Amino acid sequence: MDGTQDRFTGETRVLHQRAVRVPLLDEKAERVFHENMMTVADAREQKADLLADPDIPLLTAYETERDRIAESFERRLRRIVGDDYQEVAMAYNRGERDDRIGALAAYYVEGAWRTQQRTTITDMLLAPLILRYPDCFTTNIRFASGYATPESIRYESPEHASADLSDEHAETYYEESLYSQQQAATYLRETADIIREEFPDPDETTPEEREYGGVVSADGRRGSTFSALLERVEPDPDRFSESIDEPTLVEAGPEARRTERELGLEDELVY
Repeated sequence: MDGTQDRFTGETRVLHQRAVRVPLLDEKAERVFHENMMTVADAREQKADLLADPDIPLLTAYETERDRIAESFERRLRRIVGDDYQEVAMAYNRGERDDRIGALAAYYVEGAWRTQQRTTITDMLLAPLILRYPDCFTTNIRFASGYATPESIRYESPEHASADLSDEHAETYYEESLYSQQQAATYLRETADIIREEFPDPDETTPEEREYGGVVSADGRRGSTFSALLERVEPDPDRFSESIDEPTLVEAGPEARRTERELGLEDELVY
């Protein structure tokens, strides 16, 4: 989504306690959803590979994952809204249109714009929630103040450190930072596998085997300390009583409230 940062000023109200619900009407839609989730899993694994390489700056790993996820956002935007999605989102935020497509464009563009900012912003968590139901999936994009949850793993980035250390302490800090990045790389690989398990290939599974799935993640930064978390989430089978035939914005569900409590985000959400 090149250029979005310069052209989109952001409007948090479109994200507040809302999610995008997308129907899975046929095999093609199932495959598209699976491909998007595999893009997220692959991006996480690629980030792990880069983190594990001592010759690659941590920021490179961080930005590479961000760009891969932005590609997934853009594919959804083009599929749902069209090539002019940025103009549609801006028109919605200016009050020039008030329709389903405009709201969807604004939601995704706002989420993508804020996701792109997080490499330069400290004390902001990106905490998306993705849930699979028998005939649809939802994406709930959330941002919170702070840099980690109680269960997050933490790792250090020497290039972001501001302290002026002696040569001896600088060497120790550098070695400890590399070790923390190696540990984080292992965690990221393991949690990439969770994504693959929760959203299996429709060509290799039955509809019953992939009816429900879900993950929540939380990634943030404070100064030179970065954090990561990804966990399974059980979707509420009673959340939706009616099917839909086109993407739409819906209220955040009980799973969103539950994960906010569990991750300690209830009073920290900033969107």
